[in-house]
Amino acid sequence: MNPVLTPEEMRNIDRITIDSIGIPGCVLMENAGRGIVAHIIKKYGAIDKKNFLVICGKGNNGGDGFVVARYLYNLGANVTVLLLTKKEQITGDAKINFDILINILKNREARQNLKVLGFKNFNMLHKFPKFDFIVDAIFGTGFTGTLDDFFLKIVKWINSQSIPVISIDIPSGVNGTTGSVENDAVKSNLTVTMGFKKTGLLIGNSVNYIEDLKLVDISIPRFLSKKFKFKTYEVTLSDIRNIFPVREKTAHKYSVGKVLVLAGSVGYTGASALTSLSAIKTGAGAVILGTPDKVYPILARKLTEVMVFPLDSTKNGSLSLNSYEKIQKHLKWADVLAIGPGISTNDETAELVIKIIYEFGKKIVIDADAITILSNELKILKRRKSKQLIITPHMGEFSRLTRSTVEEIEKNKFAVSREFAKKFNLVLVLKGAPTITVTPDNRVYINSTGNPGMATAGSGDVLSGIISGLFAQGLNAEDASIAGVYLHGLAGDIAKLNLGIKSLTATDIQKYIPDAIKLIERGKYNC
Repeated sequence: MNPVLTPEEMRNIDRITIDSIGIPGCVLMENAGRGIVAHIIKKYGAIDKKNFLVICGKGNNGGDGFVVARYLYNLGANVTVLLLTKKEQITGDAKINFDILINILKNREARQNLKVLGFKNFNMLHKFPKFDFIVDAIFGTGFTGTLDDFFLKIVKWINSQSIPVISIDIPSGVNGTTGSVENDAVKSNLTVTMGFKKTGLLIGNSVNYIEDLKLVDISIPRFLSKKFKFKTYEVTLSDIRNIFPVREKTAHKYSVGKVLVLAGSVGYTGASALTSLSAIKTGAGAVILGTPDKVYPILARKLTEVMVFPLDSTKNGSLSLNSYEKIQKHLKWADVLAIGPGISTNDETAELVIKIIYEFGKKIVIDADAITILSNELKILKRRKSKQLIITPHMGEFSRLTRSTVEEIEKNKFAVSREFAKKFNLVLVLKGAPTITVTPDNRVYINSTGNPGMATAGSGDVLSGIISGLFAQGLNAEDASIAGVYLHGLAGDIAKLNLGIKSLTATDIQKYIPDAIKLIERGKYNC
């Protein structure tokens, strides 16, 4: 797993690297600048004779910008450095690299291709010659809050230029911890971050401002990352391949996972079909769908591989409390219970759902309407018998569970999620862009697959089925969730390649589950 750090954690590692290991801060800054330029060349090609505007603030982000400017100049580019602060405010390692630029400019020949300009007024922006690239070195990952009027105008000017923008560490205006953007931020075509990815680069609104994210090794000793007990990770293909279930040659349908899905109601048959069939496609050996008898004929015709059983209905066409005894037989059979998709929030159905979740002692995946039902009966989560429970809310459902607004959660997503998972001793799969998996011991796993086309009705039902299928094959709650989310996103990425984003449906995601599994097992991700 690749650690993902908060800005504070990154500062601590930098400090230890400098103070205890003895690598000077200016060396780390030099490595950062050199690595950033290498990524620029890798993405955009030769930079000889290209015109760069490097906009620098007063902190270490600006210091990285000074190093970048020097390397660009040395490689033959025409470089203009625009300083958004007074020279006297530049200190530390940033000042060392600023002074180097000033010393270079003492050479008359250098002044033909390198300029350092102090900001005078906004008119000077409009008088600049045409640049080929802009480098954003205004704020680093420590930025929080809103851009003041001065910087807001600078950012809006940057975004109005129809040329590639490279941001150092994080687009200026993005909160480095939460990824939130209060009023605006630089829209970056290439963001190059140092040492480790930061939380604010992967969550929140930041994803709308980052087109391409790259990482630079600045020579922080590898053992330091192991010394710190990080709690946040980005999930990679190799991680999933290592935990993915392997089927034995002597396997039979009942040895590779039995899933009971309780789902569906009048008008909501699609959710139950998507969940149960996705569990089969993920590798579960046998899946039973228990659904109201009023919709049973529809689902029995629709589903071939899934065993569909009719259960007593309420007058509204949802599961009746009278069906409890019939369900008990199937619960004894099942390794995993998946409950909630399309089940409705009918009062009688809600009573049935609460009773089942409270009494079932094996693995449970709770989704959709069952989550909404639980939001009014949270005490059941603490009293339940199951020791392995996964809950898969989207942000609206999680808002109901936590009694917090979506906006409040977004501003402090990791903390709110960790508190909930720990309080109720469960694995939380919080769906979104990206989806995160949170464990009771406060670890957060950020998914790295998926695309905007997956924001479509039924996508979450497919995810519930995938997680349930992996859960039934012997994975624990944590691994089934992490692997299920990754597989779901990967299937969506394959669907996007073949169908595009706007036309992608939940059925398309389901269709490509087998292809995604093959990619995981081969260890190759080429989407």
